Amino acid sequence: MKRKKNLWLLWIVVIASFAVGTSSAQRNGSAAAPAASGLRLTLPKKDGSLKMLVFGDAGRGNKEQYQLGKVMADYHQVFPYDTALLTGDNIYGTDTAADMKTKFEDVYKPLLDQGVKFYASLGNHDAPTQRFYQHFNMNGKEYYRLERNNVAIYALNSNYMDKPQLEWMVSELAKDTNRWKIAFFHHPPFSSGGRHGSDKEVREIVHPFFVKHGIDVVFTGHDHFYERVKPQDGIHYFVAGAGGKIRKGDLRERSPLTDKGFDTDLSFMLVEIAQDEMHYQVISRSGATVDSGMIRRNPN
Repeated sequence: MKRKKNLWLLWIVVIASFAVGTSSAQRNGSAAAPAASGLRLTLPKKDGSLKMLVFGDAGRGNKEQYQLGKVMADYHQVFPYDTALLTGDNIYGTDTAADMKTKFEDVYKPLLDQGVKFYASLGNHDAPTQRFYQHFNMNGKEYYRLERNNVAIYALNSNYMDKPQLEWMVSELAKDTNRWKIAFFHHPPFSSGGRHGSDKEVREIVHPFFVKHGIDVVFTGHDHFYERVKPQDGIHYFVAGAGGKIRKGDLRERSPLTDKGFDTDLSFMLVEIAQDEMHYQVISRSGATVDSGMIRRNPN
């Protein structure tokens, strides 16, 4: 009889311990934690800040693009950005309605469903008619301006960096009172890529123009890797062209331009701007952070 009583008491203790453990796990969020709970965010995630996703050279419809898109959606759970900038070559090959679905809409469906707006610039592989595609939000224009949270964002067409485009930008900048001025387009004025590298023709046109008119940050693509270029006359240039296919080993070693580079896997950028600070975090297909930091705006 005493043995039965001891077994009964032991059973009560086991049940009680299980209940306590379960409630503790639920309180700590480990019982049914979302997949994004293990992601490492280096950004401050301030109230009222501009939160963005930046990448390019993506639209292939391959498994690697879908895998990176999944990581983008995972990070959206912990960093709810509402704006995405596309640095060109957004759709490779044909761009029928079926292509746009498999190479873009299906890949980024979780983000589109959450209200993330994508804003495209045209690359050399993009048909000009893609400016009418509703999910690129170009409204039929090859170059245009956005305003978000005291940040002006200029989408340019580096395929034809002609006089009318620059005159339009001068006109827009003349009335631009935003704290930050950012440009994004396809061909990089500065890049350490072996396949393409710096587009000197584009650089000769836009860099003096950007210096004169106070552009703070430039995002580009074309080279299929990530590179943070050393500041050029106070302007911060990034190459973010690893959204669909990587060009492994294409970053030139010991390049005098490179502050940080990553060319072994796909990647995307998360960007947060608040007041005079721009924070960035670069994330690979595995979910690892390959670069992060902060830029302070030059008040001059």
